[in-house]
Amino acid sequence: MEFEISAIFKRSVTIELKNSTICYTPEEYTVLIDGEEKLKTNLNVVSIDGLLPDREYSVAVEDKEGRTEKTFKTEHESFLLDVRNFGAKGDGEHDDTRFIQAAVSSCPEDGTVYFPEGTYLTGPLFLKSRMSLWIDEGAVILGDIDREKYPLLPGMIEKDDGKDEYNLSSWEGNPETSFASLITCINLENLDIFGRGTIDGNGDKGDWWKEPKLKRIAWRPKTVFLNHCRFVRLQSVTIRNSPCWTVHPYYTDDLSVYSVNIWNPSDSPNTDGMDPESCDRVLILGTRISVGDDCIAIKSGKYYMSERHHKPSDHLVIRNSFMERGHGSVTVGSEAAAGVKNVTVERCIFDGTDRGLRIKTRRGRGPKAVYDNILFRDIVMKDVHMPFTFNMFYFCDPDGHSEYVQDQNERPVDDRTPTIGTIRAENIEATGADQCMLVAYGLPENYIDNIVLRNVKVSFRPKSERKPGQTIMMDNFKEMTGKSVYARNVKRLAMDNIEIRGSDDTQTELINVIDFDSYNVVYVNNVASEF
Repeated sequence: MEFEISAIFKRSVTIELKNSTICYTPEEYTVLIDGEEKLKTNLNVVSIDGLLPDREYSVAVEDKEGRTEKTFKTEHESFLLDVRNFGAKGDGEHDDTRFIQAAVSSCPEDGTVYFPEGTYLTGPLFLKSRMSLWIDEGAVILGDIDREKYPLLPGMIEKDDGKDEYNLSSWEGNPETSFASLITCINLENLDIFGRGTIDGNGDKGDWWKEPKLKRIAWRPKTVFLNHCRFVRLQSVTIRNSPCWTVHPYYTDDLSVYSVNIWNPSDSPNTDGMDPESCDRVLILGTRISVGDDCIAIKSGKYYMSERHHKPSDHLVIRNSFMERGHGSVTVGSEAAAGVKNVTVERCIFDGTDRGLRIKTRRGRGPKAVYDNILFRDIVMKDVHMPFTFNMFYFCDPDGHSEYVQDQNERPVDDRTPTIGTIRAENIEATGADQCMLVAYGLPENYIDNIVLRNVKVSFRPKSERKPGQTIMMDNFKEMTGKSVYARNVKRLAMDNIEIRGSDDTQTELINVIDFDSYNVVYVNNVASEF
């Protein structure tokens, strides 16, 4: 069984099998370190801990066909700093903030701050470059519920001459004053956060989820905030109960996420799992996300940030990962005024989310808000109500329901008009669809460029289990149930080798679709077929 070593940490390693299956192997296999069995699993991506720094190891994968083995050396660690030696109690009652921060501040280059088993009640922690945070199994970093203990991060600080700006925080795409996050990282590089412990934002215990759109002192904190960072890696940790977005990489490049688990209650407001915003070179591998909003939402700010600090999100890869519950499995937008391009989502399982591939934008995002070269392939969707939605009338923001945003008549193309380029979905199997297979609604003044669906099978739930719902969040758009394809204001829609089973209709509904390429589109259990 072939595999590759994806990442080597100081005390752990991540491997990924080189196969064509989605998330799982057909049969269980064994992982060995120096010939000693460490685990049996059928996951395509696994992380193995319990290693020592600066050591050479062999890692082997063994199944009934034989064994494949490789060697590696763990990374250098200068010193290990136990937070208990700095005064942290870890009893879940005493405030450990200043003791943990002392350990972080004292950590030398290539050192590791270590959390042994225990519950560490703390306010926001500010990390620094060239260090590691090791949260061991049984250790919990628990956020304080008193918002007055959270420092404020001003959204934007201007120089006296007004010629330069220093951006410290963000709220839904704008530079707004927010509370510091439980794990706050600003302008740092070469940071690792790893271990089988937990980072708990404690959002379920405080008042963070009450009146979530009301600014009280400042906007709600994230749990992990990476602001203008480089070369950051997360491995194996569980991150849960976030006050707001869970992991927010912001203007951060070279981010890698391995075997991380993100969990928030299904009814928790705006608790997106991971929101890369204006980030370049992001890898999300072997990760499981189950939250109250979008599992992954790729963003690049609103109009002001795009114009003054333009940086698109680019080169993102999401592979062998699980998206569960939530509004969207993987979403692009809508706060993406600087654009999103070159995204590949592959060999993933979407389970129980409202939408699978979710594209959303609106008038007002601007001409740099271009979504292009976005590819979904080799995806299994289970009980996803709407596998594919494309919405250019998304009614977010205070003016989201205004005539300017929601007018379905053609308006002039101007410096506020966004664009959706080419979106492709290949080798997709979706079972348990409810409201629709595909809804695509472009702007009448700027059609969606190119939607390509190839090798897609979608089956609907029985009628008795379905109910009408809001497929895309826009005004004056009808609810749907059992709908196969609705496309409006699209330059090109290509459907090749498509099977739609159990929908209420027997053909696509196309309005202002200039070029419709249809090859072997089959409706099963509904008599009609298109060729």
